[in-house]
Amino acid sequence: MSDRADTGVPSTVVQLDGVISVINGFPALSGIDLEIEEGEIVLVRGPNGAGKSTLLRLCAGLASIDGGSGEVLGFDLGDRRQRRSLRREAGLLAHQTFLYDDLTVDENVAFWAAANRVEPDTVDPVLDRLGLAGRLRSVRASSLSAGQRRRASLAVLVCRRPRLWLLDEPHAGLDADGQRVVDQLVRHAVGFGATVLISSHDVDRVAEVADRSVTLVGGRLDSQASASNRVRRAS
Repeated sequence: MSDRADTGVPSTVVQLDGVISVINGFPALSGIDLEIEEGEIVLVRGPNGAGKSTLLRLCAGLASIDGGSGEVLGFDLGDRRQRRSLRREAGLLAHQTFLYDDLTVDENVAFWAAANRVEPDTVDPVLDRLGLAGRLRSVRASSLSAGQRRRASLAVLVCRRPRLWLLDEPHAGLDADGQRVVDQLVRHAVGFGATVLISSHDVDRVAEVADRSVTLVGGRLDSQASASNRVRRAS
């Protein structure tokens, strides 16, 4: 992986060149060229079925490439072993929560914190920040509402401290307070050196925190739309 960050020049976190990804016989991504620099917040726009979720899964090391070449955080997406290593460095917030239903909120977050060698005393502040302190921390994941599961998944993501945040509709199912917390977490993560890729239909909201946006249509990047979609991050 490049050491350019030490020289003050942003390093490339995502580099995709002509990437094709086939899901169940269908080319979900059909020749993607994309470069994302360290510290950027990038909004991925596009209609349902455009390939947004596949792009995030690809960058998380959870989908393989069937054409072209790609690197994420210096890991070769064409190498299965390197994709597995990438999963430890990238954090995906997907529609599926990946919570253990038989564990409480506290146990879920503590498990992932321990798995990522995070100090146990960091768990309580994260739960409090996401409104999961008090009685909710002892509730099993299977009994949580959709919004509460989303908050618990966010808590897990924060405790994992990934270098690359991949957020698929992160505001979905959250009330206004929860949505504000998501925005604050994104800004906080970037302040500590993370890079963030957000797929969302809530374009106006995400545009307030994003540096730029790219548009996917039919598994391809709409280069004209993407070029005109640089946005200014709110201060």
